[in-house]
Amino acid sequence: MKFRFVVGTLLALSLVAGCSRSAADEPYRIVNNEIVFAEPPRAEGQHDVLQLRCDPIPVVRVAFIGLGMRGSGAVERFTHLDGVEIVALCDKVPAYVERAQRILAVNGLPAALEFTGEEDWRKVCELENVDLIYNCTDWEMHVPIALYAMERGRHVAVEVPAAMTVKDCWALVDAAERTQRHCMMLENCCYDFFEMATLNMARAGLFGEIVHVEGAYIHDLRALQFDRGDGYVGMWRLKHNTVHTGNPYPTHGLGPLCQLLDIHRGDRMERLVSMSSGQFGMSAYAARKYGPESPEAETPYALGDMNTTLIRTAKGKSILIQHDVTSPRPYNRHHTISGTKGFAQKYPVPTLAFDPDAHRPLAKDRMEELLQRYEHPITQEIGEKAREVGGHGGMDFIMDYRLIYCLRNGLPLDQDVYDAAEWSSVAEMSEVSVRHGGLPVVMPDFTRGAWNRIEGFRHAQAE
Repeated sequence: MKFRFVVGTLLALSLVAGCSRSAADEPYRIVNNEIVFAEPPRAEGQHDVLQLRCDPIPVVRVAFIGLGMRGSGAVERFTHLDGVEIVALCDKVPAYVERAQRILAVNGLPAALEFTGEEDWRKVCELENVDLIYNCTDWEMHVPIALYAMERGRHVAVEVPAAMTVKDCWALVDAAERTQRHCMMLENCCYDFFEMATLNMARAGLFGEIVHVEGAYIHDLRALQFDRGDGYVGMWRLKHNTVHTGNPYPTHGLGPLCQLLDIHRGDRMERLVSMSSGQFGMSAYAARKYGPESPEAETPYALGDMNTTLIRTAKGKSILIQHDVTSPRPYNRHHTISGTKGFAQKYPVPTLAFDPDAHRPLAKDRMEELLQRYEHPITQEIGEKAREVGGHGGMDFIMDYRLIYCLRNGLPLDQDVYDAAEWSSVAEMSEVSVRHGGLPVVMPDFTRGAWNRIEGFRHAQAE
């Protein structure tokens, strides 16, 4: 009964907290039937980090915190990168640290410092010989570690989503601006071969004016969420879904689309509305797996099976984002682009279509020829090695390669702290909209007015 008690207590505390709050305690107000989140002013002496350039780091000394599924894979990928030194490994599960050390040994690299205490992440951030903290912990630890690391002069790479609340998104922005340190969310889907090719096509004008885009995270995670052993340690993801609704994981679909639409580089997301279905799938799966009277089956999960969120930008573009991790469906991120001259979509079947015959998709051989012709220069450069090293087909390696390339050359990162905040903030804003019956949310401007100062998204390159 322990699991039911834990999640039941979380739910009760959440409801009590919600009932006991005054209107002044809420992170938002309702004005003219719109939900408005606060936009705190920039502190005196604090400067934005748009196109932030820091001193080049010829050899980037990296410490990994969180060595579960994502963290151990990152350690393996980093053994294939030039110009890095893995100096520290940290996880509260000692076996995960041992596994990461074996990865280093197999690849002929020296052992790294080991940290396994509950609070040892602080010691890692305090190490003098660390340039970059690579944070692959559970969602709730992303922000505390990122803030602590930046305040100690470290650059930060943090898994997705970077934060779960709008308040924490602002905390990341303010810390990055105050310390002038990089804070990059590790949104690997921005480096998928198809996504990067369509970004290159968009820059070449093949889609004309992009009007509407769609993204998603539709991924059957029931087995992992309900695994009492080797799934999400302590079943943290399931516990989150017990008390939260909306879209808690928006960035895989949203990130590549925001780059296509030049978000905070000439446009910005202004308004959001969100709606969720009821919850059916988690309870049904738990009943089949553990029995109808099991604690998991009797838990009242808050997360609806399917969430659909619509966003409108300042320039009148529309974005549709969906989330479903509890239905027996094939994996799907949509990645749909609709413009005045053409169309692209990756899932469920890769498709390209263009004027004057856009009602018919291109034949497969013609589509593949076009994707090859417009392959992004970065995947042309590193794609072959990325496929060999792996990580979701190679996009994880490309992401890590670009992060280290930019740090070594003192360049702006492909994803900055405003991306991390804007994309992640949809988690709480979608939940608030759902809980208020689909009421529109006025989305905050994390750049504080500088969203159109930069013209267009681009990957920085060394001269």
